[in-house]
Amino acid sequence: MSGQPYTGDVQVGGPADVRELPGLTITKLAVSEMANNAYLLTSPATGESLLVDAAAEPAALLELVAGADVRTVVTTHGHWDHHRALPQVVEATGAETVAHPADAADLPVPVTHPVEHGDTVAVGDQVLEVVHLRGHTPGSITLVWRGPEGAGTHVWTGDSLFPGGPGRTTSPTDFTSLMDDLEERIFERFDDSTWIYPGHGKDSTLGTERPHLGEWRARGW
Repeated sequence: MSGQPYTGDVQVGGPADVRELPGLTITKLAVSEMANNAYLLTSPATGESLLVDAAAEPAALLELVAGADVRTVVTTHGHWDHHRALPQVVEATGAETVAHPADAADLPVPVTHPVEHGDTVAVGDQVLEVVHLRGHTPGSITLVWRGPEGAGTHVWTGDSLFPGGPGRTTSPTDFTSLMDDLEERIFERFDDSTWIYPGHGKDSTLGTERPHLGEWRARGW
């Protein structure tokens, strides 16, 4: 840790960025030719950790989690670039695997803890809410952490929401589904200060993205 303020702007081959919040430490690392983000979430109170998307580069991810008590690996969706290192990480840590049943068959290891919309996943003494966002894939999930006072709300969106728009969809029906879920299950529920951690690229906030919902609808992507 450099002591520099957290920005969420990480580069493949570069160091992780660490954010220490009341109740949760977030470590973000970029891996692979697809510049995937992997997030290690750790409860300072218990020392237990959870990894969001064992995307690729198992050596880099195993270095990231070295010394951590990783109990859980959550895969946000079934696309190949988000779970290529999952077998090696699970073998090394013994972590349970979490994903939505609709995408479970696409993962390279069995899903030991299937989750549906509204379920929760624990990381130590902290609780993450599962939000199902249908459209990018049938089983795409987002994790929401509402921290203690002063910590704010934090959302790991996989490939369902990025700075500048929703994730890629392959039909108008899927696009409408994703936009409906984003508006009803994310933007209508959480305030502008809510921090977004996407599956690729830089972070954002709901307040930054909210004014553009109409234009996203109008352009259709």
